[in-house]
Amino acid sequence: MENGEQGACEPDGPFSASPENASPVTATSYPTSLALKNSEREKETSQDAVLSEKVTNSTVTGSVIEDNKTLMWSVATFHETIQCEELHLDLGRFARKGVQQDYRMPDVITVRVQTDPDTFQDVAVKIERPTFRKPFLGGFKNRITGVEFHNAGSQTIPKKRPEKGTTLFCRETQTVFQKNKRQQTANPTSTQMTKVGLYVSSVTDKLITPGKYFTAEEYHKRRLEAVIVLQKYFRRWHARKLVQKLKEEKRLRLAWEAQEELKKKKEKEDKVRRERERRLNPKTKEDFELLYHALESWRQEEIERINATLTGAERKAALCGLLEEEAQLIASIGRHKINADEENQHKAVLHFLSKCAQPKRWKAYDGKTTEMDTPYTLRARELLEIYRSVSMNDIPQDERVDVLLTLRCTVEEHACELTKEIVELIDREVDLMSREVKECNLEGLRKRICTLFLQYIKTPKFNPEVAKILKVPPHPLKLYKNVNFCHSCENYLPSTEFPVPANSRTIGRCHLCCKLDNEARQRESFLKYRLILENLKKSEADYQDDTKIVFLVQLQDLRYMIENIWGCQSALSACSDLYDLVMVRWDKQQEWSPWNTVLLTKDEADAHLKLCNLQEVKFNGLNLFPILLLHFNRILCVVMFGQSPYTHACLSWPTISV
Repeated sequence: MENGEQGACEPDGPFSASPENASPVTATSYPTSLALKNSEREKETSQDAVLSEKVTNSTVTGSVIEDNKTLMWSVATFHETIQCEELHLDLGRFARKGVQQDYRMPDVITVRVQTDPDTFQDVAVKIERPTFRKPFLGGFKNRITGVEFHNAGSQTIPKKRPEKGTTLFCRETQTVFQKNKRQQTANPTSTQMTKVGLYVSSVTDKLITPGKYFTAEEYHKRRLEAVIVLQKYFRRWHARKLVQKLKEEKRLRLAWEAQEELKKKKEKEDKVRRERERRLNPKTKEDFELLYHALESWRQEEIERINATLTGAERKAALCGLLEEEAQLIASIGRHKINADEENQHKAVLHFLSKCAQPKRWKAYDGKTTEMDTPYTLRARELLEIYRSVSMNDIPQDERVDVLLTLRCTVEEHACELTKEIVELIDREVDLMSREVKECNLEGLRKRICTLFLQYIKTPKFNPEVAKILKVPPHPLKLYKNVNFCHSCENYLPSTEFPVPANSRTIGRCHLCCKLDNEARQRESFLKYRLILENLKKSEADYQDDTKIVFLVQLQDLRYMIENIWGCQSALSACSDLYDLVMVRWDKQQEWSPWNTVLLTKDEADAHLKLCNLQEVKFNGLNLFPILLLHFNRILCVVMFGQSPYTHACLSWPTISV
């Protein structure tokens, strides 16, 4: 449409289009949609003589214009667009293929949306154009029109790699390929001599005289002498290196031996210090065994001294004084035992409550441990903190009152006789503290409060978590087959309360009666033998060969073997320190038994377990197999013949040490 023509559609007229796609429509001539179809049919030509039919539809803002209507009736606004689509019906080769005319979508289009039955709203939609070429993922191409049809396409913009600030190159631009080729160029030379008509100066010439001629034998002799000189220097260098290496190894060996000696000395001092500490402050059963054993040793020494130096009435008076001193020492040990029992009982209670307050733990697939607190564990932890505060001594009076008030609020949550009694005791203590009663006079009342509160904690109704840890007493009917009678204390006890030696035929006394008898009479200490037995069981468990005999050996059996068979000393070095002795297998391929064991020190045991063939073992050129075989003869004698004159004769053989 020219600029000067009349009747062009104005923005305020009945029909308007967008500025980019304005159609050339005049006011004087208004063609209908059918006329447009006919004109398009006249322009259509077919290259392949294929019968086709085109159906044209005109749309304005989503509505279809009929064939007998003109574009004047479309009433399009200024921002609306008239679009024509042609549907090709190819009756020949392509059936019903829709081909769209070339059309460029504007950057912004206006879409009319119906919000209510009588209300329309225009929405501006921004068109995003692709900034990259889509990859070809399969499809086909129309050979007639040249149009490509893709099976699928990626609409997502590919992610760009972040810029690192440095320029990157591929390998082909960074790798240098080198190729070497040898070449030899020609170098022509010539010589020129003096002749008739030619003079060559001899100023720069050198006079070379032949040396002494030597034969091939002399040449090889000189080469041999040179090789011998080189060998001398090399052997000297090698010898110096070897000597330096030996010196370094000797220095390291001496340093290691000094360190080991210092370590052993320190361990011995620590052992003596620990034994002294255990005797001064006994806390466990083993500590009191050592204390009673030391008391018995002191008593025996004093008796020997009195018998050797005194006679008659003086001897009797000295023995009476010794008896009084022994009674005083026994009473002192008893007081220490009472204090230790109270302390151990308090520690056992705290350990029991701490076990109740621990969170639930389990190991995940990645090896990490996960912990989880439940309402029951939180309740147990709260009661544990209150019990610790209540059982504390030497705290200020105001803090003690706060603790008692917290305890009262806790127990008042449940109404029963136990909680009422605890509340009454709390009120009584608060009243006595307000009257400024001494701390020593309140100890009994405070212990009673702690005892009742511990009973409150151990009740599953008030502390549900404790139900999983409390020992439930078995049914009495189940104990009939597993109960034995102790003739010493005259009590019926489970079979686990009785020691079972290897040579026992009947059930003897219980563990408690044996302990009391040992403290009153023999006063022997089994700590050293217990350590040896624990190390033996631990080492046998590491073999994982289903050994059984070692777990049936009792403490008395092991003590008999060490004292009567091995003489409380090592079979090789005759070391008599039981803290350093261990029992290992004689033949490590066989199961441990009293006839397949040997008593050695820890270092000797480590070396013994590394041996493969015991019959070829030598120490300083001496075969050790007959020496160790002598000790096994002792074991077999005791096992086969028991206590007999032949056995005593075998046990009287001297112990051979290397």
